[in-house]
Amino acid sequence: MQEWFLRPGQAPSEKHRAKAQAWQRQLTKPDGSLGRLESLAVELAALQQRKHPELKKVNICVFASDHGVCAELVSAFPQVVTAQMVNNFINGGAAISVLAKALKAEFEVVSLGTVAPVHEMSAVRDETIARQSGNITCADAMTDGELAQAMDIGREAVARAVETGCELFVAGEMGIGNSTVATAMLARLLDQPAASLAGPGTGLPLNRMAHKIAVIERALAHHRHVKAPLDVLRCLGGFDIAALVASYIACAQAKLPVLVDGYICGVAALTAVCINPSVRPWLLASHRSTEPGHGAVLQALKAEPLLDLGMRLGEGSGAALAVPLLRMACDLHNNMATFNEAGVSEH
Repeated sequence: MQEWFLRPGQAPSEKHRAKAQAWQRQLTKPDGSLGRLESLAVELAALQQRKHPELKKVNICVFASDHGVCAELVSAFPQVVTAQMVNNFINGGAAISVLAKALKAEFEVVSLGTVAPVHEMSAVRDETIARQSGNITCADAMTDGELAQAMDIGREAVARAVETGCELFVAGEMGIGNSTVATAMLARLLDQPAASLAGPGTGLPLNRMAHKIAVIERALAHHRHVKAPLDVLRCLGGFDIAALVASYIACAQAKLPVLVDGYICGVAALTAVCINPSVRPWLLASHRSTEPGHGAVLQALKAEPLLDLGMRLGEGSGAALAVPLLRMACDLHNNMATFNEAGVSEH
């Protein structure tokens, strides 16, 4: 039986794309004068299969988990910060919490396993697989069973979003050490050297970057025979990234547009496309991260991000910041007068 994540998603509606393009040409402006705001509205119309796209209902889901590679001291922050930030998300103190509230978005935090405990009675959704993934320098990140579990968690998060009437899905991540595993994955997927892709992540000092790169190179050497995208995810990834990958695939299958965040989410999106190419049309790139590897991700996806604000926070924060831009693109498309309505000559 075919695995669920290999089932193709539906292609965008060319009929509704054409209708939206025709509608744009009737609005009181020179054709093309609103630039990408026009093409974004048209793209959303094709994805949502309606001439007038809407983004009133946005769902943000943050997947959090710890990574065994932290034993190699690759992060500027201790591993306990993952659980602390999960609590911060729920208590409203994190950047993504503030942004989700401002957007009036449905906000969910899913913990797939942290070394330190998350506060009891917390509103976090506890989907613990293990306290952390394996140390990729000397072991697989996940067993087959753990990978399947993490991917099911990502798929189920999308199913919950769809049930609420979600019109745009934003995923975020939290996991100390996840920029290290994401870079290892990217280096293998693109067959590029780790040194050209690795960045400071949470703010690693420059004098420790050589060590981080060496750790990634050790992981790649240990998994030298791993090539297939799903195997790359299992051996070099983590619970949070596996859930991200699955959520993007599930969105394509559910005909739900996705706004992809920065570097970690970008690597997950690229992995999803490598596993299931039908995912690609459903992905909109939100912003350009300052992480060096993100440019390679965007190039591989042939994606042009909406924003470039010098960000590298993660959490889904860059994607959340791009939501108002998409909403305004829809508002312009839906609410501007036509030449006929306004009594304005087209020529």
